[in-house]
Amino acid sequence: MNTEHGQNAGKVALITGASSGFGLLTALALAGKGYKVVATMRDLSRQGELIRQAELAGVSGLIHLVTLDVTDAASIDSAVASIIESFGRMDVLVNNAGFAVGGYVEEVSMDEWRRQMETNFFGLVAVTKAVLPVMRRQREGLIINVSSVSGLSGFPGYGPYAASKFAVEGFSESLRHELLSFGIRVVLVEPASFRTPIWGKGLEGMHTSVDSPYREKLEEVLTYSRRSAETAPDPIRVAELIARITEMKAPKLRYPVGKGSRLLMIGKALLPWKTLEGIIARSLKGMK
Repeated sequence: MNTEHGQNAGKVALITGASSGFGLLTALALAGKGYKVVATMRDLSRQGELIRQAELAGVSGLIHLVTLDVTDAASIDSAVASIIESFGRMDVLVNNAGFAVGGYVEEVSMDEWRRQMETNFFGLVAVTKAVLPVMRRQREGLIINVSSVSGLSGFPGYGPYAASKFAVEGFSESLRHELLSFGIRVVLVEPASFRTPIWGKGLEGMHTSVDSPYREKLEEVLTYSRRSAETAPDPIRVAELIARITEMKAPKLRYPVGKGSRLLMIGKALLPWKTLEGIIARSLKGMK
């Protein structure tokens, strides 16, 4: 048996939003390291691609599919209870489920704002709360919250998404302080743009109108977003980073990943706001 697999034999990892994108690739990466991976998704009819890739990778025996809707308390409780009943422990939680609501603030309905926060933030908090008693009793565990560079710096046209990710950032900071003494580590992974379905869906569902006063500005944002998506790197980089973090004894709080992510962190910390504002405005105009 591979030594790496031997080290992780019996360890259990729960991943939300595992039907596509980062979640799917992370499920494969952790199974490849020997974890028993509980890959959850709201609709199990979307399991096909994960199953196909797991069979190709030879890890299908380590992937267990469970229905979990992060916006449904009963679904969360049922999923976590079944995992503990089956495996008796919880070593890694990857909070990945999420989507992007796009549009200028004035034109996004309050229902859409609430829908964004229910999944990206409140859902993440609810799943975390459900696994904490288990990890606390074990006196060990790792919680990886998939945030975004949008949780570090807001971008025009994506106010709801940025707000949800800023909330994840603050929650994770507080949670890390609270859990250190229990041997539970909390980590933020902050991807820049990658080739995942989230942005395509976000661009298709952009909230606006034909006579929008923001029409010209929104077109700049859309052009920039499309160009970024076209040149975005392979999302496997994020899954591989998450897999590496699970092997670390003392991981840091933040792991920015992707083109420009570290530069954005440095710029936000060191540059005056007006300078950063000007850089973003010029970047958008340059895409016309």
